[in-house]
Amino acid sequence: MEPFSGTTSVYLYGAGGHGKVVLDVLLAENKYVVKGILDDAPKSDSMFAIPIKENFNKQKLQAKNCIVAIGDNQIRKNIVSSLNTNFVMTIHPSAVVSKFAKIGVGTQIMAAVVVNPDVIIGDHCIINTGAIVEHDCKLGDYVHLAPNACLGGNVTIGENTLIGIGASVIPNVVIGKNVSVGAGAVVLEDIPDYAVVVGVPAKIIKFQDVK
Repeated sequence: MEPFSGTTSVYLYGAGGHGKVVLDVLLAENKYVVKGILDDAPKSDSMFAIPIKENFNKQKLQAKNCIVAIGDNQIRKNIVSSLNTNFVMTIHPSAVVSKFAKIGVGTQIMAAVVVNPDVIIGDHCIINTGAIVEHDCKLGDYVHLAPNACLGGNVTIGENTLIGIGASVIPNVVIGKNVSVGAGAVVLEDIPDYAVVVGVPAKIIKFQDVK
């Protein structure tokens, strides 16, 4: 369960395309009042009639509710690390999330997602539209499952990893940290850290630079 600071207001950090989706989830969930939208380089002055603030003091977010709506895993991690605030999760009302699943702070679960029993999802993850996380999966912090990605049972995914749009992972596979799985890929075997894999079946095409 996410922590609460005693207020129903929340700040959304990120005013890009992913921010629009997270804002829509927050509004649909109707759990918080969106106090403001923050962005380091906004392209407009408002989103869905809510003002966007560019020049703001991060220190003023201390002890306030906040969610970081940045699709890129590493950028999201960097921003989270720069903030001293109370991170909250958001779950779209149409998502089916087992009461036996554990969801970390800052995680965003979008419309039509299914999360089944004994799943553990880390902090600040994105489980995007229509993704499926089957029983006993374990996702590290800052993982992003893109729309319609599907994990079979007992899959383990390391932190900062991206599972692309429509990709599938068979049961019992272990995927390392900072991995990128291409759109539509079918993962049939374990994948080491920092690998980039594509295709059916998924094959390593290169390794990303260590950060």
